[in-house]
Amino acid sequence: MDYSALIACHECDLLQRRVRLHGGAVARCRRCAAELYRDSPHGIERSLACTLAALLLFLIANAYPIVGLEVQGNRQEASLYDTVHTLWIQDRKDVALLIAVTTMVAPAIEIGLLLYLLFPLQLNRLAAGAVPILRFLDTVHPWSMMEVFVLGILVSLVKLEHLAHVEAGIALWAFGGLIPVLIAAANAFNSDEIWAKVSVLR
Repeated sequence: MDYSALIACHECDLLQRRVRLHGGAVARCRRCAAELYRDSPHGIERSLACTLAALLLFLIANAYPIVGLEVQGNRQEASLYDTVHTLWIQDRKDVALLIAVTTMVAPAIEIGLLLYLLFPLQLNRLAAGAVPILRFLDTVHPWSMMEVFVLGILVSLVKLEHLAHVEAGIALWAFGGLIPVLIAAANAFNSDEIWAKVSVLR
């Protein structure tokens, strides 16, 4: 029996046979109707394009100030690194590490690994260690929480508005653009298609 043609529903664990899909169709579980997999034409190309855009926005978000404050003629700007550094030297190491991991380290790892996998696949080649990397991506993705960080900044800006003149920096706009781009990359990243191509190239 060819077990590679079977798939288990992630909701109810019903084992069922895969069918070939066309035209963006979606395969659903026969018992609970949960989505099993979908046909995503040019999924690798779209995911690679979105990931490259995410890399550009991520570099901008880390290179430029997030916010600028002007109080009585004195202007100060802070980047993401400045935020982490200030929290660290103020003995808020736990918060500094949390921000660094969720907004700098985890997104950088996710974007880097996606590019490492997708570039060779686009050329019909297989990157070394592709299988463990695919599994690791499922683990690191939940730790990328930039949307929570951006929401926290927006709330802080609203509260500071009556104390100082506040200007959103280039990095904040870059973070705002990065979130939907990463969502688009994740939606275009068809793991079923990726695993199928990896199996063929191995």
